This record gives sequence, C-alpha cells and structure tokens, in this order.
Amino acid sequence: MSIPSFCSIPFCICIVAVSLLIEATRCEHEAQAGGTHPLHHINTAFENASPLWWEVDAEGVVHVHLVYDQERQSPNRANGHWNFRIDAEPGADLTLMLGPFANIYNGKLGTAAGEPKTTFVSDDGQQWRAVKMEYVEPDHRRLKIRMNGPSLYVARLQPYRISDLEKLKADLDGKTLVEISPIGNTVQGRELEMIRVGSSEAPHRVLIRARAHPWEPGGNWVIEGLVRRLLRDDDTARQYLATFCLYVMPMANKDGVAHGRTRFNMNGKDLNRDWLQPADPELVPENAALERWLEAMIDRGQRPDLAIDFHNDAWGKLHFPRSETNDARTANFLDRLRRFEEVLRTHSFFTEGSSTGISPTFAGGLQQRYAVPACIHELNADWIAGLDDDPTAANWKKYGEQLGAVFYQYFQQ
Repeated sequence: MSIPSFCSIPFCICIVAVSLLIEATRCEHEAQAGGTHPLHHINTAFENASPLWWEVDAEGVVHVHLVYDQERQSPNRANGHWNFRIDAEPGADLTLMLGPFANIYNGKLGTAAGEPKTTFVSDDGQQWRAVKMEYVEPDHRRLKIRMNGPSLYVARLQPYRISDLEKLKADLDGKTLVEISPIGNTVQGRELEMIRVGSSEAPHRVLIRARAHPWEPGGNWVIEGLVRRLLRDDDTARQYLATFCLYVMPMANKDGVAHGRTRFNMNGKDLNRDWLQPADPELVPENAALERWLEAMIDRGQRPDLAIDFHNDAWGKLHFPRSETNDARTANFLDRLRRFEEVLRTHSFFTEGSSTGISPTFAGGLQQRYAVPACIHELNADWIAGLDDDPTAANWKKYGEQLGAVFYQYFQQ
C-alpha cells in the first residue's frame, strides 16, 4: 500500500515548523503579558471604576475591552465611561487600545470617528490632565502614556463620584440658606435628594438635574461651582438669591455612577427618555421621585420658571423642545429659552449654539406635562470652545459660577 502524499517527510517537516512557530508566538505573548511586560495589572476595585477586561497582544499593546451598557427591550447599547488604574513599572511607555465604541443610539449604529477624542489621566487620582487619543478604525481609540510612577488613573472625564457629592453635602450642612431633602430612592435603594439654595419665597425658581447618564460628570462640577458661588457671602450673591431660588437634583443615576456604568439605570432604562408620560415607579423610580417632587411644588404654587438638564457630549449645545402642534404656549416657551441662550452667551463662556426638536426627554416632558420652560444643556466633553481649553473640573466650576449672573440677568425681564 502506498503512503499518502500528505504524510510525506517534507510535509511532516512543515507541520513541525508551523507548530514551533505557534509555540514561539504563544511564549512571546505570555512573556509580554507576564514577567517581561511592564504592565502589572489594571485595577477596577474602587468607586466609579468601569467594568472591563484586558489583555496584552504579541506586540505589547494593552487592549482594554469596555463592557457595553444595554438598554431594556431595545438594541441600544453604550460605551462611554471608563475609569481604571494602571499598575506598571515606573518609567514605562505603554500603548493602550480602548473600545469598542460601536454604540447603538436610537436603534442606529453610531461611529467612533468623531468621539471620544479626549481622556484624562492622573498619577494620584486627584490632579488630572487631559490627553488626546487617536482614532483606530472601526471603533477603537489608541492612547499612549508614560508611567511617572507605579500607578496611573485613566478616566473619560475627571470623575465626580457619590463620595464627592457627599463631601459637598457635608460642606452645606447647617447653612441657613440650604435645605437638603430626600425625595426618593434609586432602583438599588440609594437615597435621592433635592438641594435647595436660597429662600423658597424668592420670586423665581430654577430647577437643575444632573447625572441622568452616569458617564457625564460635567454637570456635577458645574453645580458645585454654582452652589458655592451662591453661598459666597457678598453683595452679588445676596442680589442673586433675592431674585431666584435654586433647586438641584445633583445625581439622578446614583446606581450607575456607583457601578461605573455609561447610560442606563439598573433596570436598563434611560432616565432622559419617556418623559411624555408618567414614569413607571418600578422601572424608573429615579424619574418617578422627581415627578412627585415637581407635582408637590406646583400644588404649592411654586412651579419652576426654568429647568435645565445637564449632560455631556462632543458638541456642547442647548436643545430646546417643541410640540408637534407648535401651539402658542410652546412658542412662548421657545422665545423664553432663546432669550436664555442670549443671556448665556453674554454672561458666560458658552458659544456652541442650540437646536430645536420634538423631544421625549426631561425637557420635552417638563414643558408638555408641567408647563415648565426646560432645556437639555450638553457640555462638550472634548473641548470648551469659549475658553479654547480642555473640559477640566476647574473650567466647569468656573462655568457654574457664571450661571449665577446668567440666571439673575435672565429674570430681569
């Protein structure tokens, strides 16, 4: 019987050679990921750290695989938050590949070509600096870093955690112009609060909500700057608070912030959607709590005169809702919101512009259901055009300070 050609000696030699090559590649990969590679670990065992897994390839590139946040009964998914700590050899140069960013938004696959562009790094978790990333097709970002010490924190934006909010509340405790009231609980039972700054008898009222989407800390830094400016004991602050009272729901999605999520609550619901009908208290207790508070305010004759929902994105615009009928009330609200934009441009570094559309968001629901002029205010997470600077916490707090003057001037007419 003849021996088949595939068992010939040259073929066997080829098989052995391929096997040795595969083994060499495997050993190289293990060496990179093990003792010879400068990376020791990626740590996520701290507050607001993001869910992820990681690996090191044969070229030594560290692939950080973010875990999508999924919407309930929907194809929508989101990766927009990362917060982790790199433990590695001091002085090492590392290349990280972050992703995937193949997010699905309103049922459509998005592109990662435009965002995210900026990330923040910190040697100690306290002092942060902005770093630009490179786009890698189709849905990743490359980040090159140098280890100044044994650890380096990497985050989408400078983190604002539940513990930061608790520090702010502790600073406000006992101040005569401040009242902090519980209004409900999150899906996981975390207490939601409303912070009032100023007198409830002030002639005007402003309502602000932040952190409906956990990855978006910009609004928290703005609120902190605004609150601290209003409580500065000077003539200007007293003039502001003689004109308006501020109400703040500072962190609507506390569960998501705690777990390092991107967009949805722990039931997979978007807290900035479905506002044109009453919130389901089981699925979205965070929105139901705000609705109860708002209805009680209206019953007491203290309807807010303006409402703002802070978010982060890559454009930084204001979004004004309108109804399908464009009735007289909607036209009046739109006129008032456009005036707010004019005042904002005059008395702050805001420059980005605005849009108008039919909206099931917080803003659309407050206007249609509660007759409160409201807008979505995106804060640009990549660049602040009005300052020609990075979106740092210090810059957002500065913006918050400017909002005191904005609200004061807005209510003069």
